[in-house]
Amino acid sequence: MSDHELEFQEIHDTFRPRIFNYLSRMVGEDEAEDLTQEVFTKISQSLNTFKGDSRVSTWIYKIATNAALDRLRNATFRQARKNRLTLDSIEESTKAGNIWTGEKTRSTEQGIIQSEMNACIRNVINKLPEGYRTVIVLSNLEGFKDKEIAEILGLSLRATKIKLHRARLRLKEELARYCVLYRDDRNELVCDLHSTFRDFRKEYFS
Repeated sequence: MSDHELEFQEIHDTFRPRIFNYLSRMVGEDEAEDLTQEVFTKISQSLNTFKGDSRVSTWIYKIATNAALDRLRNATFRQARKNRLTLDSIEESTKAGNIWTGEKTRSTEQGIIQSEMNACIRNVINKLPEGYRTVIVLSNLEGFKDKEIAEILGLSLRATKIKLHRARLRLKEELARYCVLYRDDRNELVCDLHSTFRDFRKEYFS
């Protein structure tokens, strides 16, 4: 086995689970398996051109992000995904547990965005415009710093911070439409479906 093959195998074994989870969050599990294979094919083909100007993880996530955005912009995929994102999926997702499992020392605008989010909030994230969804996932689910996100997306640090701020504000607005956020008896933040949508479901789907 050549040095290239050994290096690729190490990268594949280290990053494949992370990239699969990332792509699942971006495009859904139905698409993630094939897209993960596509991403690692590109990594293998491009490995000899990697100059080490950035961290390997940043380079890999840049390839994965570009692949995810290409898929999200595909007209056929967009229609199929739109059909899957129904009110029913949000209703069922509220059975998930609480989201306050990440760091508790966050700013006000980040307070509802944790490293591990329940299914209700993930469904709301899936409804965000792709640019906002990407930075939310990279920052709050994948744990990248603002500078690393800027490198992955090919943006300036200032532009990245602005996009993150706007994405978090948009997420808060969308959560206000769908969810009621409150603290449980353990003083942990949890999400429940807004009564408006419960009434809608009861009237039209019961």
